[in-house]
Amino acid sequence: MSEFRTLNTTDWGYNSAATRNRVMRNTYWLLALSLLPTVLGAWLGVATGITASLTGGLGLVVFMAGAFGFMFAIEKTKNSAAGVPVLLGFTFFMGLMLSRMIAMVLGFKNGSELIMTAFAGTAGVFFVMASLASTIKRDLSGMSKWLMVGALAIMIGGIINVFVGSSVGMMVISVMAIGIFSAYMLYDLKQIVDGGETNYISATLALYLDIFNVFQSLLALLGIMGGERD
Repeated sequence: MSEFRTLNTTDWGYNSAATRNRVMRNTYWLLALSLLPTVLGAWLGVATGITASLTGGLGLVVFMAGAFGFMFAIEKTKNSAAGVPVLLGFTFFMGLMLSRMIAMVLGFKNGSELIMTAFAGTAGVFFVMASLASTIKRDLSGMSKWLMVGALAIMIGGIINVFVGSSVGMMVISVMAIGIFSAYMLYDLKQIVDGGETNYISATLALYLDIFNVFQSLLALLGIMGGERD
């Protein structure tokens, strides 16, 4: 944050606080907006069944290629006017990819209830982590390497389970993902609060991925454990 350094420490504090508040405000607005394309993509996927054939290795390749392609594009455009549309395109794609799981859950008699429970649970996790991020004074930057190791372990486990197809494996991965990405949510929010992240598009992307993974994992867990068939 060297651009805010000045001989007047009071002015520096004001500018730093103003910047953090602006980044936080813009991030929350863009995060809320990003949920709309996600819902649209999920609805379109369920209504058309366009992702129904994306099973096994094919689904994995499409998801990985699309997700990493979009994230690369977001990183390249985050400081330009194209950053927001690219991010919203990414969230639409993620909603589309989520639609296959949502369609499976909606096949249960209590499918709608499970989706709402997963949504409420995710919102609750976000509220708790946002509250903690605003009250914890300790620097959490040291968490990053451990969280990265955990995320990589989940990704590798998830790839293996795509081919194994184990319900127990999915449950274990889902529980791990909820824990890891809830902690990531706290870390990413604290980065914004402390001024470690000053680009609201990057901040939104990080939080969106946290929320998406927590919601998807909760939904998978609820579907396995609480799905009621007709």
